[in-house]
Amino acid sequence: MPGPSAPPGAEPRAGAGRTVVHLVRHGEVHNPERVLYGRLPGYRLSERGRAMAERLALHFSTRDVASVTASPLQRAQETAAPIAAAHGLPLGTEERILEAGNSFEGRRVTAGAGSIRDPRVWPRLWNPLRPSWGEAYEEQAARMTAVVRDARDAFPGRESVLVSHQLPVWVTRLRAEHRPLWHDPRKRQCALASVTSLEFSGRRLVSVSYSEPCADLLVGADPVPGA
Repeated sequence: MPGPSAPPGAEPRAGAGRTVVHLVRHGEVHNPERVLYGRLPGYRLSERGRAMAERLALHFSTRDVASVTASPLQRAQETAAPIAAAHGLPLGTEERILEAGNSFEGRRVTAGAGSIRDPRVWPRLWNPLRPSWGEAYEEQAARMTAVVRDARDAFPGRESVLVSHQLPVWVTRLRAEHRPLWHDPRKRQCALASVTSLEFSGRRLVSVSYSEPCADLLVGADPVPGA
């Protein structure tokens, strides 16, 4: 899906033969223990996260949204529900846009025994290019890209919303922009409740853009790494 990047905030609209697939990261999660929750069940949105979901619904309310689909994880479902409701659409669930597999799942982000900073877990970090601690970047990009193509082909000339997770969204963007999939996690441009938009002319990707409809709500939010 090669294509140029649009300026930040220059989010495209469908029309004139253009199709747009929006990749949305879920809102803030209630996680007082600061656990890297990965695919663990039961992690719901925080109060701030619910506000983010409502803001996203407002953001998309004037768009020609034809479908809203979310990862099966609770935080993604709760983020997507208000968007679907605003358009009177059923909320779809798609396993292929699930969070990345991660062997550090369930560990605390803070320092100390049992955390991801514990020296006993360092042998898992031997290959950051794959990465060695979880699902390969290539596998994530492949499954996400397949869903993007399905949405593109199912709703030509309209817009689709896919609510997923930071790392799968980010590697999908890297693949679309023909950049290496390995990266510094601290430099991902994929904030909570952000929107990465892929615009197509026919089946050809013509632009990639990024926006943060909830930018003001990010102040003080807790973006747990790998979430």
